[in-house]
Amino acid sequence: MSTQAVLSAVRARHRYVRYYVLALILLVTAVNLGDRANLSIAGAPMAKELGLSSVVMGYVFSAFAWAYVIGQLPGGWLLDRFNSIKVYGAALFLWSFFTFLQGYVGFLPTTLAIGALFVCRFLVGLVEAPIYPANNYIVAAWFPLRERGLATSIFSSAQYVAVVLFVPLMGMLSHALSWHWVFWFMGGFGMLLAVFWFASMRAPDKHSKVTAEELDYLRENGAMIDIEANKRKKTHAPAGSIKVLLKSRMMAGVYLGQYCITSLQYFFITWFPIYLVKGRGMDLLHVGFVATLPAICGFVGSVLGGWISDRVLKSGGSITAARKIPFVTGMLLATMLVFCNFTDSTAVIVALMSLALFGKGLAQIGLAVVVDTAPPEIVGVAGGLFGVAGNIAGIVTPIVIGYILAITGTFTGAMYFVGGHALVGALSYLFIVGKLKRLKLPEAVAA
Repeated sequence: MSTQAVLSAVRARHRYVRYYVLALILLVTAVNLGDRANLSIAGAPMAKELGLSSVVMGYVFSAFAWAYVIGQLPGGWLLDRFNSIKVYGAALFLWSFFTFLQGYVGFLPTTLAIGALFVCRFLVGLVEAPIYPANNYIVAAWFPLRERGLATSIFSSAQYVAVVLFVPLMGMLSHALSWHWVFWFMGGFGMLLAVFWFASMRAPDKHSKVTAEELDYLRENGAMIDIEANKRKKTHAPAGSIKVLLKSRMMAGVYLGQYCITSLQYFFITWFPIYLVKGRGMDLLHVGFVATLPAICGFVGSVLGGWISDRVLKSGGSITAARKIPFVTGMLLATMLVFCNFTDSTAVIVALMSLALFGKGLAQIGLAVVVDTAPPEIVGVAGGLFGVAGNIAGIVTPIVIGYILAITGTFTGAMYFVGGHALVGALSYLFIVGKLKRLKLPEAVAA
């Protein structure tokens, strides 16, 4: 092969660096979701060892979400002003460190253990808060508009990747060693991954592997490759610009939809494994593997939802149709999990959960909607509000389900509660959101 042919082959490989970047974002976000879900795997043996009730576990599960909600707007503010890649890497290292510490709470007396676990979960939630808005920034910089729906769906599918990659492994660690190792492994892996992130991650125009051809393609097709550089300019959004988001009926519907889909997410990353253990009599080793099939279906649904959205756009459809079709269809499919109340068959339950998670994945398009509609000056804050709206469900859902179990002793009411959220989410996009359009701020003022 000639030297010219070799150079051409290398350049061709480097034309798609954005997909390597997306793969790294997907892995880091999977670790992010794995660290939210690890307590659900360790929860049953931990609760037995420490004597924790379902209500106490509900509050401990919610500790993450309390902090995550509190941290959304400050996290968005940080991202609107500082380099997203550096904020991201620092957050990855710190939340992994606090995850690692959770492995030691079992060595404390019960009361102190509960307090320490709550504090560690709270700190994990606080530090993780900027991650999804940061993903928005990075995807907006690296992907043109017509590829952004699929890219967003792929990194949003990380929750399913986390289940496939980490839940079986965590189940085996807990079964073969102890629940402590779930936290030690995930925390250690995340800290190592943070080192790799700082060494390899760059903005498009700073990345050593990006060719001039790929940069030109990104610029010409709407990628916001200057989004990080623009933060250093002295022009900022005027005070009170957040009111543009709060007064918008469209954004209210989007935020309600995110609240509803996040309720589904928190059921699956908190109570679902315990449902399989306590409600269906499985052991942790089998739970880890059984949970992978619905997760695979969720991943397929998420990628398909992004593909459908981008396909509608490329075919000349409106942004409204492109984003609403997968969301509404997916949320209606997710309501199917309520039929688990009418069967004792494990196979049928897994099939229904797989269909529900496929639908939830299909609907995982909300972050693309935020990037499509938020004023560019406050993408981080808009993503922060989006996270606040969604993760209020992370507070409400685990606690409500904990009380339902304490009062009724079964998961029947929990299924109706979660399925009802899926229906409300679909109705929100149908009747509240309306036509999607880019919001505008009052004229920015010089700092």
